Amino acid sequence: MRKRIILATLALAGAMALSGCGGSKSASKNGKILTVEEGPDVETIDPALNQSADGANYITMISDNLLRIDKDGKIAPSMAEKYEVSDDGLTWTFHLRDGLKWSDGSDFTANDFVYSWQRMVDPEVAAPYAETMLGMVEGYKDAIGNPDADGNTTTTPDRTKLKVEAPDDKTLVVHMSHPTPYFDRLATFAALSPVKKDVVEANPDGWSLDPKTYVSTGPFKLTEWKQGSHILVTKNEYYWNKDAVKLDGIKCLLMQDQNAAFSAYESGDALMIKDYPVQEVTTIQKRPDYKSSPKLGISYIDVNNDLDEFKDPKVREALALALDRKYMADTITAGINSPATGFIPDGVVDWDGSAWADNITDKSVYYDNDNFDANLAKAKELLKEAGHENGAGLPTMSYTTNDAGFNKKVAEYLQQAWKELGINVEVNIVEWKSFIPQRRSGNYQIARDGWVMDYNDPSNLLECAYSTNGNNSSRYKNPEYDALLDKAANETDAKTRFGYFHQAEELLLKDAGVIPLMYQNETYLQKDNIKDSFYTSDGIWHFEYADIAE
Repeated sequence: MRKRIILATLALAGAMALSGCGGSKSASKNGKILTVEEGPDVETIDPALNQSADGANYITMISDNLLRIDKDGKIAPSMAEKYEVSDDGLTWTFHLRDGLKWSDGSDFTANDFVYSWQRMVDPEVAAPYAETMLGMVEGYKDAIGNPDADGNTTTTPDRTKLKVEAPDDKTLVVHMSHPTPYFDRLATFAALSPVKKDVVEANPDGWSLDPKTYVSTGPFKLTEWKQGSHILVTKNEYYWNKDAVKLDGIKCLLMQDQNAAFSAYESGDALMIKDYPVQEVTTIQKRPDYKSSPKLGISYIDVNNDLDEFKDPKVREALALALDRKYMADTITAGINSPATGFIPDGVVDWDGSAWADNITDKSVYYDNDNFDANLAKAKELLKEAGHENGAGLPTMSYTTNDAGFNKKVAEYLQQAWKELGINVEVNIVEWKSFIPQRRSGNYQIARDGWVMDYNDPSNLLECAYSTNGNNSSRYKNPEYDALLDKAANETDAKTRFGYFHQAEELLLKDAGVIPLMYQNETYLQKDNIKDSFYTSDGIWHFEYADIAE
């Protein structure tokens, strides 16, 4: 019923330090190693469990999938050399290439996809993207135990009920409960990358943390993961397209300190960095190696809807209206981001190819970012109506975030802005690899969140507020909202389908189930001698077939 694709590329780190400039072409015995920086340590690189863009980048480098995204942003063959869809849209048949291998040299078959996907929907695994990626496959509800409105199973979960099958070693057949025209895009997503059954079952808790047990299918294989230092991947000799892979390896520096990342870049020890000193952003923006790429992304805030202090939508709306989004975008991020007016970001197109924002029906629920004073006055009035004038009766709030990029500055601004409502806020900075599991578990009051859309369809973001979706960190639950997305999932008429999406977004904004902040762009520093890499709007750096010029 829902869909979601994740990112697809990466850059990694290793004990393979180069002599001289750590990313340049070198006569080093280690070969040609590209060194980049994409962020700090991630929680996991298990395809089923990963919930971060950084993790998806690493997974895509070391794990192949049925299909891939090419440099033009189009879907291209990968492990599947071709596929077809039945006339009714309910059966997808993928034909695998000859001679596919795992990185340990063992044979790969279509049954490996069957195992991996059925593992993903197993409630014991608790994959956050299970519903997004496979909720449209026939048998999904039976696989997860047909949960009731409260999420309790009503039948015994049986992952083998998921209707994916391998009639032979080279053929994968997927049976849909309803037409899903974007499933080819899902088949590029990191979460659906295959995992090796015997390896996973022999070491279910640690296989993805150890290069010795991380057997994969991608252009590179995991060679080293030193927590807090780097991840290193090296060329996979068993990759089906190994002759197109020019690098011997990719080393990704795992850094939390923006200044350290910038120093590594300036010294030549890294050829691309995502993080740089945000206090220097206006100066850095003038550099010729500064890059800005469009991204279908949004920064937003989760308010834990399960907590008593946030049960009243007037409180949530007051928190939303008290924020000056133009100040946040123009001043805090120096114009890199733009102020959000709703949940669906700029660049999303409607059913007829027009801009999503051109077809909204109820403008009253969207933010008027040119009239902040009026918004703040309304916020104070709403809080008064909720019985909390000047914050009376509300506890001190804890805002949980990691401190990468502008996140800390945004947190400090929120602290000041909500003080205007009489609400005291404490900022809780959490290490990145711990931040996502803490938010996912609901162990927070208010937390930063964000989403980079994996494909240009509003469902990809709206499903993050669906009551049972693994990415619904706000714990927003509204049967009317769920019903609108269910209708859209089963609707074949494009105009009608997008009409349901518009209604859903407007309901979510009216309820203030989440609090949108800014629409995102991606910025980074990259040396000119990196060749044949590309960045896609789903948040992925693609270095699979990159090279380093002399």
